[in-house]
Amino acid sequence: MTLSIRNQLPGTVTAVNPGEVMAIVGVRLTGGQALTAAITLDAVTDLGLTPGTAVRALVKATEVSLATARADNLSIRNQLPGTVTEVTAGGAMASVKIALEAGELTSVITKEAATDLGLTAGSAVVALIKSTEVSLATT
Repeated sequence: MTLSIRNQLPGTVTAVNPGEVMAIVGVRLTGGQALTAAITLDAVTDLGLTPGTAVRALVKATEVSLATARADNLSIRNQLPGTVTEVTAGGAMASVKIALEAGELTSVITKEAATDLGLTAGSAVVALIKSTEVSLATT
């Protein structure tokens, strides 16, 4: 299956914490970074997720926010530090490619935000991803 979702990071499930309808799934990305996904219990069952299951974490580029430093006192669980490798700006939006320990991540943000943050190749950034915006696929 080919998907339009650019961000597909390989990892391994480390924990599954079920709730009433949703589960919080911990994933250790290939580069060692931790990621949290909030998915339905049905998806956990359908995918057969247990600790040790190989997965791909899928995140749309438009769901990846950027900061120039780690943010404290924030509800966003996933904060992945990396380095900008490329910024491509259009009329209104900018595509920012980021090198992570786990691979490459793409963020699409407004051109104005990219300018305000001073993003250029080599800039240190932190990718911010809500756990509810992370989908999982088994490999």
